[in-house]
Amino acid sequence: MENVALQLYSIKELTSTDFLGTLAKVAEIGYDGVEFAGYFGTSAADLKKTLDAHGLRAAGSHIGISELQLELDRMIEYSLAIDSPYIICPGIPEEMRNSADSYKRTAESFNRIGERCKENGLRFGYHNHAVEFEKFDGLTGIELLARHTDPEHLFFELDTYWAEYAGFRSVDWIESLKERCAVLHIKDMNSGQDKRNTEIGSGIMDFKAIAEAGKRYGVQWYTVEQEEFDIPQLDSIKASLEYLRQIL
Repeated sequence: MENVALQLYSIKELTSTDFLGTLAKVAEIGYDGVEFAGYFGTSAADLKKTLDAHGLRAAGSHIGISELQLELDRMIEYSLAIDSPYIICPGIPEEMRNSADSYKRTAESFNRIGERCKENGLRFGYHNHAVEFEKFDGLTGIELLARHTDPEHLFFELDTYWAEYAGFRSVDWIESLKERCAVLHIKDMNSGQDKRNTEIGSGIMDFKAIAEAGKRYGVQWYTVEQEEFDIPQLDSIKASLEYLRQIL
């Protein structure tokens, strides 16, 4: 059975008021793991205890570029304490991605961060939005990052929704990145016109093909992220999980 996690940013309104209690609810729904978007002042020891109590695994953490540049050792120490294998940059400011040269400088920074993570037994990844598909010198931002980073120092957490929002097929990018696509963000789109985020399996994206490609290249986690809701949040993430269990 493939690993399915929830990016906790999906339910930030719940985690911000009852972080550990919300983890229990996510476990009860049936997720294998959780990907963090902040720890809400929780000690690593308390978080690890809660994860273990509910049979959840840490499936990585989204950590902003400023923290990565200024507090990397502390972020690494926390990740190790909760047995989280990945530190993932969730995006970068415009000045780090507004030209081919800026992407190359960003790649240098990512190589340094990734090398430090590797020295400590962790992997460093990058999560895209739509802007990384803009081209400079004939290459997308993702291609520039891939060409100018060591595969041992940077993997990609491909956000399937944003790839298709930008006009591409997620499967094509999985085929391009291959084993460097270690984690997938699984998000569906209601239509090609509205492009609204919806529950997985209820939109237009071909997640059966996405899942097959992920299996071909050894994707470690299929991580649900939901940013827009028409039904209660916990019902939404449950529906997405139930669909994924059918196709994975």
